[in-house]
Amino acid sequence: MTFELPPREGKPRRRGLTTMIDFGPDEMGWAGGPGGIRNVLDCAADYIDSAKIYALNGLLLPREVVRAAATLYRDYDCHPFAGGMLFEYAWAKGELDGFEALMRAVELPGFEISENYITLADDERRTLIERFQKAGFEIVYEFGRKAPTEPMKLDELGAVIHSVAECGIEHVIVEQSEIDMLADSSPTGLDELRRQNWFDRIVIEADPYRFPKQHAGLIETFGRDVNLCNIAPGQVLRLEGFRQGIGRAVGYSIMDGLV
Repeated sequence: MTFELPPREGKPRRRGLTTMIDFGPDEMGWAGGPGGIRNVLDCAADYIDSAKIYALNGLLLPREVVRAAATLYRDYDCHPFAGGMLFEYAWAKGELDGFEALMRAVELPGFEISENYITLADDERRTLIERFQKAGFEIVYEFGRKAPTEPMKLDELGAVIHSVAECGIEHVIVEQSEIDMLADSSPTGLDELRRQNWFDRIVIEADPYRFPKQHAGLIETFGRDVNLCNIAPGQVLRLEGFRQGIGRAVGYSIMDGLV
């Protein structure tokens, strides 16, 4: 008899994805430069599918630091990409060529196209995705606004998911604020989201500042194989524990049926 945890799908995963957010050297990030990233990856790389470089850190941090981080993530099979605000800033300033040059300089193989503040027409979104895919980048798409004025429409989200899938994008990140507003606007909103036939193709942004209560709640609502994004480095291992039923926040459900 082998003494081990119940099996969970390994990388590359289609369900139960965890995207870590790399805030850089701050209280929820890593300490000691890229060496701090290595410490996280030595312990938890098996549970990190992707790593998002936060906001405009691609410009705030020295390029050699971003480049070293991107290399480490690739070495540990954790796909690194730049967060969407960097793309949005470049698009708003009309500097997409400079943005592309930056991505190459820091050796980030992918980035997020989002519409947190900008608005793209359907054909423009597709054109941008295809442009950068042809240039060799892995594109991640995020749906939703940072400050939505009304609850998201699930049919609209579904249409976007199917549209970007035609460009080869399998998963769509859903902005944290959209999830919050959906939950606040309707007692059945999250359940309706869970019942969509495309639910496994979304990645839900969690709020690192509401850990562990919110994260345990998301697992309770959507199941242990819910796809989650914006997990801080210090939360990755505990989140994996929650998925396995380990921790007070999930009532140590791993013991259910054993005693």
